[in-house]
Amino acid sequence: MVAIVVTGRGGAGKTTMTANLSSYFSSMGLKTLAVDGDLYLPKLAFHFGIYNPVTNIHTLLKEDSSLDESIYRDVRTGVDILPGSSKLYDVLDIDQGRLRQVVLDVRSRYDVTVIDSPVGIPFDTISTFRLAQYQLIVVEVERGPIHSFQRMVENEVEKLKALGEAYGLNVCVLLNKVREAEPVIDDVVEFLEGSFNVPVVGVVSYDPTVPASQNEGVPVLAFAPHAKASKDIKTAGMLLSERMFGKREKKGLWEKIKEAFLSVLHGTPSGKKL
Repeated sequence: MVAIVVTGRGGAGKTTMTANLSSYFSSMGLKTLAVDGDLYLPKLAFHFGIYNPVTNIHTLLKEDSSLDESIYRDVRTGVDILPGSSKLYDVLDIDQGRLRQVVLDVRSRYDVTVIDSPVGIPFDTISTFRLAQYQLIVVEVERGPIHSFQRMVENEVEKLKALGEAYGLNVCVLLNKVREAEPVIDDVVEFLEGSFNVPVVGVVSYDPTVPASQNEGVPVLAFAPHAKASKDIKTAGMLLSERMFGKREKKGLWEKIKEAFLSVLHGTPSGKKL
């Protein structure tokens, strides 16, 4: 019963990573829920091809629907989704504080709950921070000198890291949309892990397959499992799994994760197909 809050600046790929890491955890045999915590600009549903959820997290927060009515199953990935509503009248007059109770109610049902946050400081989802164990900060690595990246980290990532640590979360970073050469990324990772003291759990390459999969409403792991971005996301998911479960979890669950991962490596995925 692990909960992860995904944060970052606008355009970094928070929602994309929420959808795809949820898909990865599900492929590993873990019962997984993806929650749209961006209450005022929700878009997680689109990544799973859900375009007009009549019941959703907004109707749930207003107590106009039940929890079971508001959760959708994506048959391609096996992920359960608690989507948001794109309708303005659903977004108005919602009680943000009830989000914590919703997550508390569903957390015990799932092995992993991944919560997508709004841009910047995640005021919509901050009530859930006490329920989560991990914060994943998604960082888009733009082309430019390394000192520009360092300044961006100091201005943006530092605030999010401090916020997560204030709530006792294990904070880590995923680098996304990476186009730079390996030596540059080595410098970025060294800066984050050395000077900034935050672990990097994944480096996801820029890949035009990702926006193509979004246009189809399918996470890239299911849309193109052999694409470069898909392979990078699987690696990030494996590293996150090691951090979240390690050897502290009961042996059966950890063995299940390793068995499923090895089966993917050998081209014979068990259970659901990516």
